[in-house]
Amino acid sequence: MPEHDRPPEDMRLLVQSIRDYAIFMLDPRGGIVSWNAGAHRIKGYSAEEIIGTHFSVFYPPEDVAAGKPAKVLEAAAADGRWEDEGWRVRKGGTRFWAGVVITALYDEHGGLRGFGEVTRDLTERRSLARALDERGLLLARLVQAQERERRRIASDVHDDTIQSMVAVGMRLRLLGESLPEEHAAAVRALEAAVEGAVGRLRDLAFRLRPPGDGLVESLTAYLEQTLAGTAFELVHDLDGEPPAETAITVFRICQEAVTNVLKHARAGAVTVELASLDRGVHVRVRDDGIGLPSQADRPGHFGLTEMRERAEAAGGWWAVRGTPGTGTTVEFWVPAVPRGGHS
Repeated sequence: MPEHDRPPEDMRLLVQSIRDYAIFMLDPRGGIVSWNAGAHRIKGYSAEEIIGTHFSVFYPPEDVAAGKPAKVLEAAAADGRWEDEGWRVRKGGTRFWAGVVITALYDEHGGLRGFGEVTRDLTERRSLARALDERGLLLARLVQAQERERRRIASDVHDDTIQSMVAVGMRLRLLGESLPEEHAAAVRALEAAVEGAVGRLRDLAFRLRPPGDGLVESLTAYLEQTLAGTAFELVHDLDGEPPAETAITVFRICQEAVTNVLKHARAGAVTVELASLDRGVHVRVRDDGIGLPSQADRPGHFGLTEMRERAEAAGGWWAVRGTPGTGTTVEFWVPAVPRGGHS
């Protein structure tokens, strides 16, 4: 290389000292002509060992047999740049997952002088991504299993327990009609207790099973039945129906938030807002009630921990805000990316 074509000394020192990236040059045929500290660290070869060797030494045998190194250089020469992620081979034969960019280098006359390659070891990032995806798949299966169990319990409660207690109530009514008044009053009290228990069980069965087929339909039906005496509005701007585990997670967190409103807020109006955001579902549940007490006075039965844990387990976030007298807003986001296979 002519003297005036050499990079400045400070640039050469910079490239040579970088350790997070393997940066080296190839001649037009793929022979290695330079080597930095990052290349030594990532690939395991010293400069003395590797300079002059063809860069195909970094490719797995199956890629070499398929002619991939030559095809890579042809593509980089044709397009000026080539980028890929895939397995590469270190000294000693171990493999690592690499992100590779190869740039064609031309002189002032358009002649190909060689190639510059930048390689980064992405093994840890890929392993983390795969672990997170496996965690997501496990979470999806767990959510689905929980919902199946909820539906089974709801069905058992509705078809067995409630029907049995309704029959008991009917018998008590008939019995009360045939008894003297001094005994009939006690039987009527028992009948009322059974009727109250049936009502609570029906409410439990309703809460265990989402009442609609989609997220918006389920939330609408739930709000209509649950907030019968409270003004409410459901506003949604969703790109489409989220994956099942996302829809279930959103429904359950909203369900807990609305339950808290009914138990504690003394609100006259509730607004639920759904929107697609950052490949997920962003939700706000707002009420105009008494607001949250101070942190020190906040009771533990608000269900706040359960909502936060659901959102965070799904890979999202959750927050609540509101001061006394200003109402409360529960806000959260959960991802809505379908779980698929691995690359």
